[in-house]
Amino acid sequence: MSKQKAPSNWIPEILYEENQDGISSNIPFIQVPEGEEMPKVIFIFETRETGEFEPGPEGEEMPVMDMDLHQYADMSALKNNLPLEIYDQVRGALGLLPMKDAVAKGAKITQNIRNKVTSN
Repeated sequence: MSKQKAPSNWIPEILYEENQDGISSNIPFIQVPEGEEMPKVIFIFETRETGEFEPGPEGEEMPVMDMDLHQYADMSALKNNLPLEIYDQVRGALGLLPMKDAVAKGAKITQNIRNKVTSN
């Protein structure tokens, strides 16, 4: 009989550096506590004001919000668990290059950086 890990009550919190000079710059991050794992899927609500208002708890006008739930998947989990052809289809649906093209493009960028560094 396999042992399953007990469900955790940990809720990931998306954080941002206080200034752009930090390690992560403008890229958000999640501090993962010891014993927890980075979520493979993150759910985030998109909210937009409708332009309408309704009474708040104190009778004040509060904007009415439309909410739309989005799901974001860990690309590493997809890459490690899908055949390359399907993974490339997912990448294409997200507006990314197929892996073969992305790796070649990345290698070219890396080489250009190396050339600039060694020529200085």
